[in-house]
Amino acid sequence: MTYHSNEQCTMFSTLLLLNVIVSCQADLAAPVINVSLDEPPEVRWAQLLEVYDTDYLKKAAAEVIDTTVPKWVHHAVIPVVEALEKYVPPPYAGEIRGLASHVGGSITDIILLNFAYEISAFCTSIIAQDTSGHLYHGRNLDYPHDILRNLTIDILFVRNGTVAYRGTSFAGYVGLWTGQSPNKFTISGNQRGKDHWWDWWKNWVSAFLLKSSPVSWLVRETLEDAVDFQDAVMRLSKIPLITSVYYIVAGVKPGEGVVISRDRKGPADIWPLEPWNGGWFRVETNFDHWVMPPVKDLRRDAANEALNATGPDNINIYTLYKVLSLSPVCNRITVYTTTMSAGSPEKYNTEVRQEGCHSNV
Repeated sequence: MTYHSNEQCTMFSTLLLLNVIVSCQADLAAPVINVSLDEPPEVRWAQLLEVYDTDYLKKAAAEVIDTTVPKWVHHAVIPVVEALEKYVPPPYAGEIRGLASHVGGSITDIILLNFAYEISAFCTSIIAQDTSGHLYHGRNLDYPHDILRNLTIDILFVRNGTVAYRGTSFAGYVGLWTGQSPNKFTISGNQRGKDHWWDWWKNWVSAFLLKSSPVSWLVRETLEDAVDFQDAVMRLSKIPLITSVYYIVAGVKPGEGVVISRDRKGPADIWPLEPWNGGWFRVETNFDHWVMPPVKDLRRDAANEALNATGPDNINIYTLYKVLSLSPVCNRITVYTTTMSAGSPEKYNTEVRQEGCHSNV
């Protein structure tokens, strides 16, 4: 990694701040709801109705489904609905059934909505360690549906009156692409590569016949069950998935940071932090870190340049947010930005990018 002079860093920080001011004027904190893990799965998501109108949720779900899910999948889901508990593991079968009841929609639509979000999450995730050994984790979630900005929520998953873990998701979606287990680790997931129409068939078979896990369900299960960073990395690396993904994980101890490039059956690559060797941060978008991204995708280069200019002496939750706000790291389809640090769980923050961020990508 290369470093810049103090004068260059000051100039760069000023430009970053100006960019944040311009691009984030309309950004809003995501609404927060509680999901009690002590309650039966069928009633856990009832608090959604305190935030959203049911008619709006049904219309929003229909828009996402109609523009994302192939028509043949609508028919393929029928046997799953008829034998929900056989194909969908707990607690998700109960939660899906409960969401359909709360919203007044069909179980078919809730299942289709959940799998729609499994296929197209374009993202930038960053983990970084400062010179004192503190770890920071940030992510932009990019998705080509404007309506998702109105559906973004922060969720506190509560057990025995205490927050067991938290995450950021969309109303009606039981999985997590972003989350934090307090004082243990943080996780974000990025789509790996480009899926094609036939991958829906692969994903469907993997999920319901081969019993592989949707990528967002594994994030949630890891947040709930893993005891520490190492345990989280093992779970995220080895459990079969319905599709390829990048899992980005940060812990609480110096050096606890890794990008896991996943195939369906296991890890294709493990890319850890190496702060003692100059590797104090890792940037992951939607392409393998050992290959060049497409010429028009400048997110990785822009983030690398901004982090090098910031340096490990100056990285913190606020400067990381500035990097994630820089165009084209933040772009016109960016839905939300989350910054988090498992060692300081109170700093978890999600900003909804109400108008995206303007860029040429």
